[in-house]
Amino acid sequence: MAQPNPKFYGQQPHSKPRIELFSKNYFAACALGGIIACGPTHTFVTPLDLVKTRRQVDSKLYSSNITAWRKIFRSEGLRGVFFGWSPTLVGYSFQGAGKYGFYEVFKYLYGETMFPGANKTVVYLAASASAEFLADIALCPLEAIKVRMQTTLPPYAKNLREGWRKVVSKEGYGGLYKGLYPLWGRQIPYTMVKFATFEKTVEVIYKKILGKPKEAYNAFQQTGVSFLGGYIAGIGCAVVSHPADVMVSKLNADRKAGEAATKAMARIYSNIGFPGLWNGLSVRILMIGTLTAFQWLVYDTFKVTLGLPTTGGH
Repeated sequence: MAQPNPKFYGQQPHSKPRIELFSKNYFAACALGGIIACGPTHTFVTPLDLVKTRRQVDSKLYSSNITAWRKIFRSEGLRGVFFGWSPTLVGYSFQGAGKYGFYEVFKYLYGETMFPGANKTVVYLAASASAEFLADIALCPLEAIKVRMQTTLPPYAKNLREGWRKVVSKEGYGGLYKGLYPLWGRQIPYTMVKFATFEKTVEVIYKKILGKPKEAYNAFQQTGVSFLGGYIAGIGCAVVSHPADVMVSKLNADRKAGEAATKAMARIYSNIGFPGLWNGLSVRILMIGTLTAFQWLVYDTFKVTLGLPTTGGH
């Protein structure tokens, strides 16, 4: 098996990870790390996502995020604040497995096998885009149900099982994928920024700010750098992908039966205009920045426990 290129993986000269890099077990471990990093963290920020999504669909529904949470908690309790957690947990666990697992696969494929010596940033962008394309196919059905549950009052469904049954019975399995194109439009740029910015940010932190190679720091310090790099990357992710995120919410809540995606998007845009594409941006920056930071922290901590190098910084 080919030896890893240090510029992508930074394997220390005399280190021997318990799992061989590029082996089936390595890619499986990365996928498992993605599940652990994405499923629970997305579920944890469900209250932010719930209010953000509802305000995207109806900007007049709540005067502020605090007002929204108070109103929801008073009428529905903690369960109402976390409404939509089940499709979130399942959907983003699937997506996390694909996002992180396939990112490592494509980064190796593009950077080590197909185009050795290629520009690192180009490899990061291409690998992350390829990974997200596949991950979103698994995410889309669960995202469609989540958005319908969270944006309709009274709720479209009380839980994931009921939501799945209602969509399939009324619209067929195609109804679960009617938001796939705008989901790609949101998630692929998001993930390209997430991975490429993270990798470059961590590299800059070690080289320009700390002034020492990553290997000079212990695992705890390295995962701290991962957290900081993740938060910075998350801010960029939120801004780049927000208009598409608004459109995904609108499409899942307001697309008419049999209406073409392009026609639906044109109709929605005519109603909300360009400013409407930025509804809920502030709460999404808070949500995505925090989310991305903790995802990288969890993912790299998981890799460290397996004796693998943390991501970036080479």
